[in-house]
Amino acid sequence: MDWSKSKSIFIFVFLILDIFLYSLYLNRLTEAQKVEVLGEKTIEARLNDDNITFNTLPIVETAPYLSGSVKKFEEDDINLFNDQSVSVENDSKLVVTLQEPIAIKNINNPTSYAEFIQAYVFDGTSYTLWDIDENNRTATFFQRVNDRTIYYNINGMVKVYLNSDNEIYMYEQTLLEDFEVYEEENLLTPIQIIQILYSRGLLKPDSQITQVKLGYSTLVQLTQTQVFVPTWEIKVTTADDEEEEYFANAIEGQVIDVKLDQTNVEVEE
Repeated sequence: MDWSKSKSIFIFVFLILDIFLYSLYLNRLTEAQKVEVLGEKTIEARLNDDNITFNTLPIVETAPYLSGSVKKFEEDDINLFNDQSVSVENDSKLVVTLQEPIAIKNINNPTSYAEFIQAYVFDGTSYTLWDIDENNRTATFFQRVNDRTIYYNINGMVKVYLNSDNEIYMYEQTLLEDFEVYEEENLLTPIQIIQILYSRGLLKPDSQITQVKLGYSTLVQLTQTQVFVPTWEIKVTTADDEEEEYFANAIEGQVIDVKLDQTNVEVEE
């Protein structure tokens, strides 16, 4: 890659990041002001009153912003796929059809999918299983970086398709690469995020917080460059056994809506 062009890209990314950091600082002040004053009771006491339970919360004090670029698949990459039919869409999406479909013993067994993706997918160890859709006979994997999941980024995922015999016959893949790590940032704690969710009425009485994990969501998408912000993922089971999922910016505390068809993450007001 031409060094002068690379330097210009890095300068541009840093400029974008600086602008966002300043806006996030202002947003964090605003978010803090929006949180409902809970009176003399602690958030733990309020949760107890509403019978909202949770297990031991993770302790992660700092994490960096990241940036990465969308991989453009080259001819050499495609040649790695033996006995597979491969096409490339928009230079960045592989569509791979298996000449001999791979049987999955149990469509709901994550282990079977993990074995497949590691054996048959380009850089397969970079992905983790996110969702199994029995009705549509698909399984979706999200890319991971530094052992943390990148949530709902269309440029970093694998989607596999199964036939009626529970065999994987095709998959689609996108990949992020060339990650840059920025300075460590102080994070809001999980209990602070839970307080924000509670103050907004998002946590219903008699529900259980089943999972709290730190990952990344997309802060901004340029044509080739992506910037990612540390994000708390909170999974909740309601009294009616409904599964709910929330994501919150781990630095500024805003609840965000991450969807695959979005180019920017929406902030929920």
